[in-house]
Amino acid sequence: MDLDTSVEMMRVLHEYQALLARTATVYRPVGPVAYDCVKVVVVRDGSAFLLSEFGQKPVRPGDVILLGASVLCGSEPEGHITVTTVYLDTDYVLDQVRWQYAGFLEDRLDAQGFADMIYTEPAQVLRLGEDRAGMLMPWLDELVALSVDGNFVRNYLRMQALWFQIAYVIAPFIAVSPVRISPSQRAHIRPTLPRDRRFAPLRAEARRAAALLRENPAKRWTLEDLAAEVHLSPSRLSSVFVEAYGKTPLAFLTMLRAEHLAKYLRETDLTVSAAMERVGWYSRSHATRLFRQYVGVTPGHYRQMRAQTG
Repeated sequence: MDLDTSVEMMRVLHEYQALLARTATVYRPVGPVAYDCVKVVVVRDGSAFLLSEFGQKPVRPGDVILLGASVLCGSEPEGHITVTTVYLDTDYVLDQVRWQYAGFLEDRLDAQGFADMIYTEPAQVLRLGEDRAGMLMPWLDELVALSVDGNFVRNYLRMQALWFQIAYVIAPFIAVSPVRISPSQRAHIRPTLPRDRRFAPLRAEARRAAALLRENPAKRWTLEDLAAEVHLSPSRLSSVFVEAYGKTPLAFLTMLRAEHLAKYLRETDLTVSAAMERVGWYSRSHATRLFRQYVGVTPGHYRQMRAQTG
């Protein structure tokens, strides 16, 4: 191994974190936005209304919000809300699922499909109660401090121990599907390759396809058009894109359009119909259904909420 390679490896090891935590106080409406990691958000003080796939729900101290990767979520604080958020790399979470259910899974590649089956609600509000959530605070504070310290390699074992303590408390509150998997069923699960975004970079075609969708979400994309742009067959593009982002290209596009529509409804005086057309949706009923699916409320209701808080 040459010096340049060693230096680059140390840089990546220093920057990459499978989990990190931050505490913040929010005073203004946020989102909806999506992250490419799992988020566990613990409410410490104040209150807010959340908007996500579960609809519109109030949160307050004692509540924990669990969000899967690529799930839109926005918040409307009632004055303010203080939260500690734990960000978890999807591959790190899948490794934990793999070992937790090792008796049911053939190997690590089965973990993605199995997780999709048992964790069928990608956005949940867990009502722990203030006393039980209070147990988490010292662990969360230490996890934040170690994250801010920035030396993930040195702090990894302690950070993992803290996360396991936190997960042990919240796990009984997570809604799961009662699935039992037999060897014959396991044989028909399509293995999904892990998404190591930094150590094994995403396929260039997947990155390019995502960039094209982000640059022009209003375009009337088809899978065939997008595949031609990145020089892959439609089926191959769909496969590498799902491996990279956990969604098909067109589902990813729908998420982007919902995010952009929410921004237009928040920040402009465009009519709801005009805002829908701006993001590429020309059927109001179709747009309303998709927006509600991703954000939890209709576009009209979202606009009214913003008018009330503006």
